Amino acid sequence: MRFVVSLIVLSFPILDVLATMRFARWTGIPTLAWLVASAVAGALLLRNERLTFRAKTLAALRGYQPLMRGLLDSCRRILAALLLILPGIVSDVIALLLLLLPINLGAPLATQPAGVSRSFGRDSLEGDFHRVD
Repeated sequence: MRFVVSLIVLSFPILDVLATMRFARWTGIPTLAWLVASAVAGALLLRNERLTFRAKTLAALRGYQPLMRGLLDSCRRILAALLLILPGIVSDVIALLLLLLPINLGAPLATQPAGVSRSFGRDSLEGDFHRVD
């Protein structure tokens, strides 16, 4: 079983590059241009997600959004970026499918811990303050 899994894992990049060469011949797009463009897109996505992950984690720690949703969304984008960096059209299509998944829709994936309010900082009491001596 380990041999079959390792064979699949090792043969995927080779078959992916062969599929990319066939796709490039079919469309007329140079293979090297396709590989460089997808690697640059993956690197930019990875760079952007590094900054976004920090902001999402801080927002989750302050109670503005659930932690699990931010982690799943960041994990999905990082995996898509790594697949874009890998050479090949098949990995690029899988990465685009990962990016198109609507994970952020619907109910929150995790409940907030006790004592942390989701509306922290949004609600305020308005009024005038004056000191009575």
